[in-house]
Formats: sequence, C-alpha cells, structure tokens
Amino acid sequence: MKTEKNILIAFILNLSFSIFEFIGGTITNSVAVISDSIHDIGDAVSIGISYFLEKKSRKQPDSTYTYGYTRYSVLGSVITTIILITGSVMVIVNAAERTINPVEINYNGMIIFAVIGVVVNFSAAYFTKDGDSLNQKAVNLHMLEDVLGWAVVLIGAVIMRFTDFSVIDPLMSIAVAVFILVNALKNLKEVLDLFLEKVPHGISVEEIKEHISGIKGVLDVHHIHIWSMNINSNCATMHIVAEGNPQLIRNQIREELKEHGIYHATLELEDKDENCLDKHCHTEYIASSGHHHHHHH
Repeated sequence: MKTEKNILIAFILNLSFSIFEFIGGTITNSVAVISDSIHDIGDAVSIGISYFLEKKSRKQPDSTYTYGYTRYSVLGSVITTIILITGSVMVIVNAAERTINPVEINYNGMIIFAVIGVVVNFSAAYFTKDGDSLNQKAVNLHMLEDVLGWAVVLIGAVIMRFTDFSVIDPLMSIAVAVFILVNALKNLKEVLDLFLEKVPHGISVEEIKEHISGIKGVLDVHHIHIWSMNINSNCATMHIVAEGNPQLIRNQIREELKEHGIYHATLELEDKDENCLDKHCHTEYIASSGHHHHHHH
C-alpha cells in the first residue's frame, strides 16, 4: 500500500532526525530545539504505531471483526493524540520555567539545526501529503507542524542571534506547544465522537428522515441509527413501513442515503399493519413496565 510505504518513510526520517535533534538541543542549550525534539520523538513513535495499526486496519472483515479492522486506524489516532498532548504540556511547563530563568544559548548551532529541521520535515510532509485515512491525515498534520515549528525556531534563532534576547527561545516553544495542544484536542474530540457512535459530522437524522418519508410508498421511518467506522465510511440502519414494490422502495432509499454520504445501509421493511415491537423507544417500555412483549413468529 502506498499509504503504508509513505508512513514508513516518514517514520524512519522522523525518528532518526528527532534523536539527532535532541542531541542538538542539548548542545546548543535551546529549549525550543529540545521541545521540538520531544514533540518529534512523540510524532515518530505515534507514526510507528500508526504504521502497524494502518496495516491491521486494512484487513477485510471476518467473523470476529464483522465491521473490518478500520477502527484500529482510529485507535492509532487516539494514541498519537495522547502522546502529543502529553508532550506539549511537558514543553509548556519546561519553557515557562526557562522564561523566568533564561540560559545562555548557542544561536549559530540553533540556526543550523533549524535549517536542517525545516528541510527534513518538509520532505517528510511531502511524502505523506495525499493520504485518505484519518491516520495519514494525522501523520501529515504532525509533519506540517514540525515544519512550522522549525520555521518558527529558525526565525527566532535569527532574531536572537542579532538581538541576544534569549527569552524568545522559551516563548517560541510555548507557542508551538500551544498550537499542537489545540490541534490534538480537536482531533481527540473527533475520534471520541466516533467511538461514542455519534452521528457523523454534517449528517442530520431529521433531514434524512424527511427525505426518506418523501419517497413514494414510504409511510413511516423509525429506528434510524447512523454512525461511522472511520471518518470516511458511514453506516446506517433503520426500519421502514412501506407499501408498494419493496425492491423499488429499497433502491430509492439507498440512492437517497448515498446522497447523504451513507454507503452501507441495512434497511428493514415492514408492512403498515405489522406491529413493530421496537416502534416505541425503550424509554416507553420502562414507563409501562407492566407490558410484556411477545415475539410473534
């Protein structure tokens, strides 16, 4: 898979670079370089995780994972995000301390590292730029962040080289870390929504219900469930009370759902005199707990 090869290239580039960079940060005494290296190591580790999970997520559905393995890719995203959040919080704490007690920095070394940083990360970002999975998007986001982070470090290093204003160093790393933190939290929310089976972004159950009810022969739609396996594929199940040609109605409903980005639908068709046991939601069952429901076969 192209995605996998790219992720692997990015991983090797990133890991070797972040180790080189950590040493560089220690030599030049720059917290911005060190913090960027921590961030990069976090990225590299998460890319490694992504790589293996991405491989696994491509497996076809089987009898244990009837939905396939796509969620593994999403899980990779969770791990990555948590690493990033932890890393950026550490950087912020560390840099805040440096703001109060500034240290002597070797600016020339810092400039050299920053230039190499921009180049290496830019090439890694270039390798991972056209991914379709959430995972590769996450990896690419890391790469772009790294390029940005290094660009910031470079500019800062140049300014400090000429003004000797060393507090810029920790301030820059705080800026980079805050940016990472905000993005990581957004990403985490998206992923948690997915795991909580929330209706995918941009899909309205009411609207779908309305559109399906408008199809000729459809009398009622209930029990609509819409969820997503990963950001790209949406699924739905629903009960439809209909009269007329079931095949025709089913096809029309599937077409309608495709327009809403749902390509995997399970439809249960019922006759209008058939009493759907699940018609009233479970809350009403609880309210009228005196009722026993018998399944008629």
